[in-house]
Amino acid sequence: QVQLAESGGGLVQAGGTLRLSCAASGRTASTFAMGWFREAPGKGRDFVAIVRFTPNSVTSTAYADLAKGRFTISRDNSANTAFLEMNNLTPEDTAIYYCFADSNPEGRKWGRGTQVTVSA
Repeated sequence: QVQLAESGGGLVQAGGTLRLSCAASGRTASTFAMGWFREAPGKGRDFVAIVRFTPNSVTSTAYADLAKGRFTISRDNSANTAFLEMNNLTPEDTAIYYCFADSNPEGRKWGRGTQVTVSA
């Protein structure tokens, strides 16, 4: 199975930047995508971004409208780690951010989530 370890959340002022990390371990050979969803207080879980890859390279990325132009997802293949750089944060970005990894045939695995809080 794939295990995910998340880091990088915290408190930041509006306009600031945070970088989330999600390190995959275990049976990662069949993992082909990683990304993030987020869950704000009282709301459902919303897609943020995804990066798709082969063992040696990133093949594509995709973003929700809420992330376009402000967030950048990337991956270090050698470290089995995905990153989400979030710029120009606003209080509306306050949420728990959940990393996920998609693998065949295991399906989607979730991290425990990391809190991001943006103060006005």
